[in-house]
Amino acid sequence: MVRLLGALTVRGRSFVAAGAAAVVCGILVPEPDLLRIGALLLVLPLLSAFGAGRSRYRLSCVRTVTPTRLPAGQTASLTVKLTNVSRLRTGLLLAEDTVPYALGSRPRLVFEGIGAGGSRSYSYQLESDSRGRYVIGPLRIRVADSFGLVSITRAFSSTSVLTVTPRIIPLARPPLGGFWLGDAEHGRRSIAASGEDDIAPRAYQTGDSLHRVHWRSTARYGELMVRREEQYWRNTASLFLDTRRAPYSTAMFELAVSAAASIGVHLAGEGFEARLVTADGEVPRQGSFQDTLLDTLAVVRPSRAFSLDAAVAALGQAGGQLIAVLGELTAAQARELAAARRGTAAGVAVLIVDEGHRAESQASGQVLAAAGWRVAVVADAEALTAAWHELFRGSGAGAAGPVRGGSGG
Repeated sequence: MVRLLGALTVRGRSFVAAGAAAVVCGILVPEPDLLRIGALLLVLPLLSAFGAGRSRYRLSCVRTVTPTRLPAGQTASLTVKLTNVSRLRTGLLLAEDTVPYALGSRPRLVFEGIGAGGSRSYSYQLESDSRGRYVIGPLRIRVADSFGLVSITRAFSSTSVLTVTPRIIPLARPPLGGFWLGDAEHGRRSIAASGEDDIAPRAYQTGDSLHRVHWRSTARYGELMVRREEQYWRNTASLFLDTRRAPYSTAMFELAVSAAASIGVHLAGEGFEARLVTADGEVPRQGSFQDTLLDTLAVVRPSRAFSLDAAVAALGQAGGQLIAVLGELTAAQARELAAARRGTAAGVAVLIVDEGHRAESQASGQVLAAAGWRVAVVADAEALTAAWHELFRGSGAGAAGPVRGGSGG
């Protein structure tokens, strides 16, 4: 009874108060008609609360987010389906979903009622310019009667998770004449450098592209054969994002995260076997490299680390190409990072530095370039695509001077 009374709206409580007063007056006067009116005013809210309470516990909620992960600035759709699993028709339903402030305002809808076994669905859009992992829900339902005397709120237990990744900047495929495909440390060559006479076929394996099937060898051996030079595309790389707090302003840190995400997605699209390293060391793989990359960068925050020791140790444990997204570095830190490059493996550094600190970045850029790295200085997101293309122009994995990017480049 206490719970039912607590569900009364202001109008419902007014009915109860008026009914109680009418009953008392009807007894004191006495006036039977006034007593009947008072009894009616008292009973009506209680009956409404009882009916609304029955509908409250007979609803199910199913939530669907599409897609569950998207880059910042894009839109996801969330669909909520309410089903009445009872044999009674519900009363008026007022629905409100719990949405984090960063994703927009809370949607509110009104349903006139759901019949026995029936369902209602509604969808709304979610969009955020800030990366992160957001929990949406639970859905809150207010079950109201037709007279507005009762309002019972129910919060479902189910929630949805939306992962907003950093903005992904499309990067062009490097020229075939560049050093991107070459890894002299492992004796690999680019496909452009090999001809039909260089083909060493091997048996077809699950996952091989049918475009690589060598039909002449297939006819000769009587089974599907693919050109072995396909493996030259399957290079290895380590993507390092300097997540230390000191080298960045807030805006530059977000740009660095976006640059690392864009480069990582590009690597995955090119078929690289890659791994992600931050200032705290290598990030453990959870599923594919791209999934690990995006899930990690969606929630990464500046690290309290001061040195690059953990990162350099992790980078030195694997060969292949090394791509580093960095903030401001001292010359000593640049030399420490340069030492992580092994043999003739390609080294690429993208320095995320604003225009006011571009001069200070020259010393660290020159240290890396002297150690055989290719270096680009990027000051804004729009400059990343052009700087990325310039990094791989030409051939050979030798040193290259810093490539400027940004409005002042």
